[in-house]
Amino acid sequence: MLVSVAEDSRLISNHSNCWIRGRSVLGDGESIKIRNPANEDDLIAEVRYASNEQVDSACEAAADSFSTWRAIPAMERVRVLFRYRELLEKNFESISKLIVRENGKLLSEARGSLRRGIDVVEFACGLPAMLTGTSVTDVSKHVDSHTEIEPLGVVVGIPPYNFPAMIPLWMMPIAIGCGNTFVLKPAEKAPLTGALLASLFEEAGLPAGVVNIVHGGRQVSERLISNPEVAAISFVGSSPVAEAVYKAGTAAGKRVQALGGAKNYLVVVQDADLPRSVPAIINSCFGSAGQRCLAGSVLIAVGSLSQQNVVVDAIVHAASELVLGSGCQSDATLGPLISSDHRRRVINAIDQAASEGAKVILDGRNALGSSIKGGHFVGPTVLDRVAPNARIVTEEVFGPVLTILRASTLGEAVGLANNSRYGNSASIFTSSGAAAREFRSSIQVGMIGVNLGVPAPMAMFSFGGWKKSFFGDLNAYGSDAVRFYTRKKVVTERWFGAETPKQGWA
Repeated sequence: MLVSVAEDSRLISNHSNCWIRGRSVLGDGESIKIRNPANEDDLIAEVRYASNEQVDSACEAAADSFSTWRAIPAMERVRVLFRYRELLEKNFESISKLIVRENGKLLSEARGSLRRGIDVVEFACGLPAMLTGTSVTDVSKHVDSHTEIEPLGVVVGIPPYNFPAMIPLWMMPIAIGCGNTFVLKPAEKAPLTGALLASLFEEAGLPAGVVNIVHGGRQVSERLISNPEVAAISFVGSSPVAEAVYKAGTAAGKRVQALGGAKNYLVVVQDADLPRSVPAIINSCFGSAGQRCLAGSVLIAVGSLSQQNVVVDAIVHAASELVLGSGCQSDATLGPLISSDHRRRVINAIDQAASEGAKVILDGRNALGSSIKGGHFVGPTVLDRVAPNARIVTEEVFGPVLTILRASTLGEAVGLANNSRYGNSASIFTSSGAAAREFRSSIQVGMIGVNLGVPAPMAMFSFGGWKKSFFGDLNAYGSDAVRFYTRKKVVTERWFGAETPKQGWA
């Protein structure tokens, strides 16, 4: 593999290859340069995309490996995962620094996201207990029934750029622990970390061909989705693409989980403990530069006008103290966006909101300082006095931009949030158990936080939203993922014994 893990200096090579049947394969398609989002002059690598033939070869390799891998006892499969977890821990800092360099996250954010990915690996190490079937004797006279849980076959994982380690770790460990084989297409804008993680599996003792890597963009994704060897697809990205992946995959008879975008609401009621709530709100809105599907992008201040203003003023004050910088800067608290194109999209969204009447009370459009020239930075931005149906409210921005709405009551706030076509997450900040209970029962989202800005479930639960934030039936990781990557057989059996007529057939 072109990406090694012994030292930071060996994590990067001039090219990042595909990995098929345990061999490094130079892609036959176009190439793309991977640059540091904090410094355009820092060329990290040049990645060659896979051709259609190489995509098919990777799927064929996974299909050829399936019958052997699925026959390995579950306890032996998870021993690979135990060794894999140790390799992740051993190389934790090197992987975290690679995330910083190709994605732009702060080092603390990179470490945190990798840790959450390792949580899923640890969950997958307990898979044998989750692969047990059920059994009932004498469902009829001398007839027994039991269920058997089996893997699906070849699984494709298509993660996004914003969590290049965490989201592949949502996918690969559970899929292969259940006995499937895997083809990973790392995010095209941040492909090196995913390729590194996949390569570590073979160092952990995974047989060649069980995990394969192909690099590429939309053409490679579409080729994977249409390949007849592929049984299931796990995708995370924007909602329009997630919906397209879901429709194309299910039309081809494949099982699909496709996680999309979001507009996550943070509701701050009158009795919220602001000194403790504000740091969580700031992290939710501006952590990872707003490039995450659980980012709080709309805040609803509840109460009288003066109470609302207290909340807004506290948020603006805290956001204005964020320091832009590269992920390796010790004083940086807000990193760059992934690319210059994405920076332009975020700024255009702010411009449009302002032209439609929003009041820009904290403006990050021109926040670049001399020490961070060449990076794709947008400073923390807060918009107030925004119409509930404005585009900045209804569309995902995916940047460090917070929109303020105002409501007199909690019921009014919930109504505003429920009007969204997305339903990923929502959080309430309150000291009232009754208010929290009302919020939990009436808000229309898949993940809820109470005094938490980023209500990401832990690995033993499942991650997924409602409405246009999720397409499919079974969510990511947790017990849902075990069900997603497996299917059941029901065996009903009778064994002839002493009750068999001695004269033979009547």
